[in-house]
Amino acid sequence: MRLIPTFVITTSTFVLSCAMMTAVQAAGELNVYNWGDYINPEVLTRFEQEHDVKVTLDTYGTNEEMLAKIQAGATGYDIVFPSVHMHDIMHKLDLLWESNINKSSGFENIEPDFIRANTDPESSWCLPYAWGTVGIVYNKTKVPEITSWEDFFAIPDKYGEKITMLDDLRETIGVGLIMNGHSVNSRDPEELKAAQQFILDRKDKISAFTYDVIPLVQSGDVAASHWYVGAMYTVLQNPDEMGYVIPKEGATMYQEDICVLKTAPNKENAKLFMEFYLQPEMPALNVEQQMNGTPNKAARALLPDNLRNNPGMNPPPDVMAKLQIFEDLGADLKKYDRVWTKIRTQ
Repeated sequence: MRLIPTFVITTSTFVLSCAMMTAVQAAGELNVYNWGDYINPEVLTRFEQEHDVKVTLDTYGTNEEMLAKIQAGATGYDIVFPSVHMHDIMHKLDLLWESNINKSSGFENIEPDFIRANTDPESSWCLPYAWGTVGIVYNKTKVPEITSWEDFFAIPDKYGEKITMLDDLRETIGVGLIMNGHSVNSRDPEELKAAQQFILDRKDKISAFTYDVIPLVQSGDVAASHWYVGAMYTVLQNPDEMGYVIPKEGATMYQEDICVLKTAPNKENAKLFMEFYLQPEMPALNVEQQMNGTPNKAARALLPDNLRNNPGMNPPPDVMAKLQIFEDLGADLKKYDRVWTKIRTQ
């Protein structure tokens, strides 16, 4: 899940109807299926202008929603933006097209550490797109400083203020795993049970499991929330009152890749867009709007200092070493479903 500030889309992109998605698309078109508000509209506008390709945009809210639609037979989409673990799942399901993007000019700017998909070790199928951290956004007028998950969970008792956590089984269970020194991809029943108990022991301090928190933190109705680095957009607008921190015990991170679907009707234009996005200016435009990170090292060099050297957006090596990314758990995801049910119902 990539929740970021909502922007008005001013490009000529528009949402595709289901009827359009069943039709064969003509040359000169590109049908993009992406997370909501997860691409700077200017990137799409520039691609349209430079290559005389009409771009249409449809959006989804979760990896699972996107996968379900593709598997249900939506055949008009060209490119999708799965998280790394979903990249692996879609590869195993034979839903992707090998683009050989790693042979294109500009690929040398992609840092090897961001080639993460187990099924695509050379990035010959998909292009690393964007990444970010999942930490804590907080209101400084309610809580002077937060440096850790321990600080976060102490807020209700110490300050009499509210906190919330994400309504996401892997993110929230992941905090329990991290606090017990375990991998966020653990399949061990005892480790998962300990993570479950960690959250349950603090459930009375958690006001809600939700995504919709930024306005509440801004107003002070909630002092701090478990949330995404997209919160930096609000923090940079009002740094005296808002803060974002990656807890010192560690946290999760996410990454999405650009992948071409096997059923894409416009594969050449899809590959052209991937090559276009290798130009450093394009991911730099995205970072300036999205407040996340880019795997493109040349793009980072173009960023203003307050973004390039922001520790929330581009953490130093010692913090990066404590960030964990989700992997495809296969059938073991059911173990997380059971833990999450107990957390939500007890």
